[in-house]
Amino acid sequence: MSAIDALAIRRATPEDLDAVDALFKASYPALLRADYPPSVFVTSIPVIARAQPALLDSGTFFLAEAEGDVVGAGGWSIAAPGQRAGRAGIGHVRHVVTDHTRIRRGIGRALLGRVAADAAEWGVTELRCQSTLTAVPFYRALGFVEVGPISVELPRGIAFPAVLMRRSL
Repeated sequence: MSAIDALAIRRATPEDLDAVDALFKASYPALLRADYPPSVFVTSIPVIARAQPALLDSGTFFLAEAEGDVVGAGGWSIAAPGQRAGRAGIGHVRHVVTDHTRIRRGIGRALLGRVAADAAEWGVTELRCQSTLTAVPFYRALGFVEVGPISVELPRGIAFPAVLMRRSL
C-alpha cells in the first residue's frame, strides 16, 4: 500500500485546534526557512504558524491523516484572507501545509484536490491563493498561474512577501 492509499481527508472541527497548531508550528519554520530572510522569518512565523479557530469551524477546512497522524491541512473560504468580503464565484485557498517530514508524497495534491472539489460544489469557479514563496512551484504544478507578487499584511504591521495565484475550476 502506498502512502497516498493510507491517506484519509476529512473536514476539520474545532477539536482539531491542537493538532493543527502542532502541524503548523513544526512545518512552517522547516518549509519556509530557505526562502525568507531572517528578519521576515522571525517576525512572521509566530503569526502564520497558528491555527485559526474560525477556519476549523467553517466546514471548508480539511485535515489529511495517515496512520492516526495529521499530515496535512488546508481549506478555502469565500471571504478573502484578512476577513475582507468575498465576491461571488471566487474562493480563497487558506493555510495549506503538509508535514515537513512527508512532503512530495501526494498529500498536498490530494488535499488541494479535495479543497477544489468542495469549493466547486459551492459554486466557486475560480480559486485564488496567497502563496508563500516556497509553495509557488507546488501551486503551479496544480494549474495555478501567478498573478504577481504581493505583501500580506499581518498583525502588528508585519509585511509578509507572497505571490497571488489563481486557478479556474
